[in-house]
Amino acid sequence: MLRLSKLTDYAVVVLVRLADTERVQTSPGIAATTGIPEPTVAKVLKTLAAGGLVGSQRGARGGYRLLRPLADIPVADVIAAIDGPIALAACVDGSMTECESQGLCPVRGRWDPVNDAIHQALSAITLADMQAAAIPRAFRVPPRPAGALTGPAATHPAPALPAE
Repeated sequence: MLRLSKLTDYAVVVLVRLADTERVQTSPGIAATTGIPEPTVAKVLKTLAAGGLVGSQRGARGGYRLLRPLADIPVADVIAAIDGPIALAACVDGSMTECESQGLCPVRGRWDPVNDAIHQALSAITLADMQAAAIPRAFRVPPRPAGALTGPAATHPAPALPAE
């Protein structure tokens, strides 16, 4: 079964929470609003900072903030920051482990295309996509085209004036 680690799942929640404000947020504050235990939030934030996804600020008014908007953070980057490179099997490029049967394996190297396809799919989904998906489909408002009317004029246009 292909499954993300709990820490990666928590990291997505923490990053989406950090996007709620431009101010720095503390580990205890994020823990209180997400329900994730504070030591876990602290561990996730430290790892995300090492991975270049969040910045930290020390001091009395310190905390963490996003370094990029959610739309610029693919899910693949979060997985790599928390769990290391995406590698389905020990024999794929970038794997941090070594396969014991590498010399005898009839499918050695054949996992690379599968691994690449999964990496590409996870790179195409951003945290902004994940945040939008948190809203049930029935309640999502479709994006308006540029220049579209908003407010009462959009639903009740003014009557046309008679031609003179």
